[in-house]
Amino acid sequence: MPYRTMGWIHARLVRIKDAQAGQGTVEYVGLMLLLAGLLTGVVIAAKGMKDGGGLAAEISKKLKETIDGIGKK
Repeated sequence: MPYRTMGWIHARLVRIKDAQAGQGTVEYVGLMLLLAGLLTGVVIAAKGMKDGGGLAAEISKKLKETIDGIGKK
């Protein structure tokens, strides 16, 4: 009886494992779509920056403002 039960448990575990085959691919595709959407948003935001500013200059300015404001409170 114990061998039969262990065989049944093993067969169920193998079926569960096989049922999830390919799940990693679906998650990977979802992650790529999320990153593509994020990068699209960054590109759109970068086009809306002030003349001569650019995304790097805007980030640098905000970081400097944040660092300068730390000791002033």
